Amino acid sequence: MTTEHNTATYELVRRHAGQFSRTDLGRIAVSGTDRASYLNGLLTNDVVALAAGQGCYAAYLTAQGRMITDLHVYELGDVILLTLPRDVKDAVLAKLDQFVFSEDVKIGDATDSFACVALVGPDAASIAGQMLGGVAPGALAALPEHGNLRARFDGQDVIVLRVSDTGEPGFELLIDATAVTALASALGVAGARLVDPELVDVLRVEAGVPKFHHDMDEDTIPLEAGIEPRAISSTKGCYVGQEVIIRVLHRGHGRVARRLVGLTLEGVAVPAAGTMVHAQSREIGRVTSAVASPALNRPIALATLHRDFTEAGTRVTVDATDAIVTALPFVSPR
Repeated sequence: MTTEHNTATYELVRRHAGQFSRTDLGRIAVSGTDRASYLNGLLTNDVVALAAGQGCYAAYLTAQGRMITDLHVYELGDVILLTLPRDVKDAVLAKLDQFVFSEDVKIGDATDSFACVALVGPDAASIAGQMLGGVAPGALAALPEHGNLRARFDGQDVIVLRVSDTGEPGFELLIDATAVTALASALGVAGARLVDPELVDVLRVEAGVPKFHHDMDEDTIPLEAGIEPRAISSTKGCYVGQEVIIRVLHRGHGRVARRLVGLTLEGVAVPAAGTMVHAQSREIGRVTSAVASPALNRPIALATLHRDFTEAGTRVTVDATDAIVTALPFVSPR
């Protein structure tokens, strides 16, 4: 895709709507009458509090408080659907199955049960409303973050998930693989241009959304990635890794050794992931994701830095290029 085409598509998504597939995600279905209480004991957010049609963002931790994965939890009414990075799906599936004892819980791999089109942008709700049947007028626009509902397209069932981790809020439309091409085509006719993976990453980084195995991994405590306000409930019961999180929050006053921050860079060069960040001659961290931002007309990056250098306005260098620590998000949805 040329720079001109990329910029035009970017503006279209930010002002109207765009679409892309979500082949990077795995899906796990958890059913049974004990599904919510079972997951509530494992995940960081309050799954028991979810009513049908609601969802939440959460993390699954080790006993040491480090991340196994982040994930989205959707209570569909008859089953809970977990959406998580595809490259950790099998490991998480095995762990979840391992801890089922006498509970009425069944766990299954639903990744290949659906194909998924993400529809994002300010006009996503109106476009989806044109395509989908069985949905009350205004229901899609009123759907809260992580909300979900069932709809129909061309005789096929569709699960609609309200998402924001794409950078530009919108929906994931889960449908049988035999119908996904027709759905994507219809969305295109309605004006949702196809967005390539590079531009998808631009939207994510501009929004400051960390991605597992890019900006956080199995060595990360959620507080280091800054996801605790969205992913961790302070009022629910026990979960795996809770003791470590509480100790950091209450005894350590939330102080961790490193934190994920935004960096705004001078010049035009986009640093590679893994590029070291320095303060004078001191090595203080590394870049985790970086893109050229059309909105800011300069390179931006997510980086994990030593806690002494995470305040907005702090000046650092990235591969000899001047940069400044910047509050996230870089760009808010219009």
